Amino acid sequence: MPNKMGAPQLDAYQLLNGLQKKYSAQLISDASFVEQNKFVMDMNRFVCAQTTVRAGKTTGLAYKFFRAGHKHKRLMMPYIALTRDSAKNIMWPILQEASERHNIPCEFTESDLTCTIKATESSIKLFGADTKNFIARIKGIKTPFAAIDECQDFRSHLEELVEILTARTSEYEDGQVALTGTPGAVPRGYFYDVSNGLHGFTVHKWSLFNNKYFPNAKSFVSDLQARKKWPDNHPTLRREYFGEWVQDLEALVLHYNEAINDCSVIPILTDYIISVDIGHDDADAIAVIGWHKHLKQCYLVEEVINTQQGITDLANQIEAAIKKYNPLKVVMDTGGLGKKIAEELRKRRSIPIVAAEKTRKIEYLALLDDALRTQNFFAPKSSRFAQDTQIVVWDYDKSTSDRLVIKDEPHSDIVDAVLYGYREALHWLSESPTPKVNIGIKEQWIKHTTELMEQSLQKQIEKEEAEEKMNIFYETSSLEDELDVAKYYVNRRR
Repeated sequence: MPNKMGAPQLDAYQLLNGLQKKYSAQLISDASFVEQNKFVMDMNRFVCAQTTVRAGKTTGLAYKFFRAGHKHKRLMMPYIALTRDSAKNIMWPILQEASERHNIPCEFTESDLTCTIKATESSIKLFGADTKNFIARIKGIKTPFAAIDECQDFRSHLEELVEILTARTSEYEDGQVALTGTPGAVPRGYFYDVSNGLHGFTVHKWSLFNNKYFPNAKSFVSDLQARKKWPDNHPTLRREYFGEWVQDLEALVLHYNEAINDCSVIPILTDYIISVDIGHDDADAIAVIGWHKHLKQCYLVEEVINTQQGITDLANQIEAAIKKYNPLKVVMDTGGLGKKIAEELRKRRSIPIVAAEKTRKIEYLALLDDALRTQNFFAPKSSRFAQDTQIVVWDYDKSTSDRLVIKDEPHSDIVDAVLYGYREALHWLSESPTPKVNIGIKEQWIKHTTELMEQSLQKQIEKEEAEEKMNIFYETSSLEDELDVAKYYVNRRR
């Protein structure tokens, strides 16, 4: 019945039900999973979880999102992974599962990867760092909670993202930025520093052995180790299943070494190849590979990388590179949609595009890797290519004894573009220039003349030998009897 002011009165049941929903949602967590729960309950402004695979860190992030989302109304909270696809594959099913398990009414909109909490109308939105205008979109929000997942796969822009998110959460007294991930193949970078106690983050560490929802973790790892024939100190085993930062060079597909492969200044080159890897969800990547006709070294001269751009923008970039470098060839990935794009560029812009060779990819990656190891391929240390060589790794779960497989994430468009160009480069045909002879110096003139005479004599001998063989062929071709052929050779010897 209405109260004295005429407003409808809530009965005790409705009040109690509302309070229960409010406080149960705010306190969402799993107290029985001690290590994860410590991370969920940590309210420090900067918090980090460094775990193994299958440890439940992303579920911990989901709990943090729901807790913040029930405390604040009508706000958007960003979850950021390396790509939109990886964000969807990692977090989307976990949000749905957590919503069901804890009875949290939500509306899931898959088209824009948004989970809206009905009680407060606050939303959890999934982003890929490769999305067009991603940075601009993040800068335009204010939020009480933001998280970056799988931080080991991010490049040098991870620190910039943290700075942006720090500003976006600073208006809230309980604002928080969370970083989570597994130790990467190379123990350096911003996430490595953070997980080792730098930059003001509290750090939580646990493994799949602590995850009560992953039964028989020890036997799983033991079976994996036996199947892969890994010793106890194998770097990939220590990183992914014991959460230790170790140098894992075996896991890297390419071994760029700043000390021997950096080229801050590109030398004078004579020949170029332009190679293009295209994609809508991924980035378009253009690589310019160059070499000198007298040197067998190859260089990444320039790279252009843009996400989700149109054909016109791509065509303009290719034409600018052609005008600048006058390449021997322009190669492009023409698989799938690329075939139509290449045809359009040929017809409308008269760009002479050749289909990139994509067979035997692993073999040619091995050749590119050998060129890096032997100081025959160079790229600026600040290039995306150099950064990506530190995160593109083998997928040991899918690889077999006779077939290596590269992990789908993180994927590098520029590595593919560089590989297409390197396969077409002709640096291996380069020859040292013929030294000039100073005819004013007698010793040089005599030596040079002698060499020319010897070369001329050798050519004459080779010519006479070839003519003799041809004469023998014609003379014996009319002899049908083997005995006559034998007599012919005996007579020649006499």
